[in-house]
Amino acid sequence: MAKNLEISYLLDFYGDVLTEKQRDVMEQYYNDDLSLAEIAENFGITRQGVRDAIKRGEGILLRLEQKVGFAGRYRAMQQSLGELEELASAIRQTNAHCAVSEDIDRSAARMLAIIRSLSE
Repeated sequence: MAKNLEISYLLDFYGDVLTEKQRDVMEQYYNDDLSLAEIAENFGITRQGVRDAIKRGEGILLRLEQKVGFAGRYRAMQQSLGELEELASAIRQTNAHCAVSEDIDRSAARMLAIIRSLSE
């Protein structure tokens, strides 16, 4: 069973909607990198039981993301904030070399402050 990093990302977002046991099984598999056999031993179930729990959990997480899309929107927002930060920094660097305007520098500095506060 190949591990999908997207599932690990979704687990961070939506893990609380799973049962405690499903979440624990999936965290051990995706985050702790334990094998099916190790997880089965930890929970006193079969490897097939672990696999089934993981598959059910994956299905829940994928359907939830498909319906609400929070993880995708968050990822897109983070990417956009990174691009805006690069652009504002480039404006400040260009302005420093050209001495165009203090207003532009203040605006770019304010933009960077806002972007950084949103990124936290």
